[in-house]
Amino acid sequence: MKRYENIKVLQSPEGKQYRATTIYPETPISENDYYIITTAGDRYDNLADQFYSDHTLWWVIASANNSERASLIVEPGIQLRIPGNIDTIINNYNKVNK
Repeated sequence: MKRYENIKVLQSPEGKQYRATTIYPETPISENDYYIITTAGDRYDNLADQFYSDHTLWWVIASANNSERASLIVEPGIQLRIPGNIDTIINNYNKVNK
């Protein structure tokens, strides 16, 4: 998924182009969610590839777990929720960012 594909392109008064702020919708808990305990070396992009077969969906896992880290590396020994309703999440993301 190309996350910024549908984000509006705006123009500053000086003529520079930039993208509008990306909005990440809340990820409701679902009975289809997975829960894992992280181990050393886990990364959001690798987990997304493992569970969704798409490493670019790392932001879904990070967002669902309220990650505020500026890194793809996940702290070992914590429980992470892996959202199972990925199609719904992507549809919601696209709706709020039109």
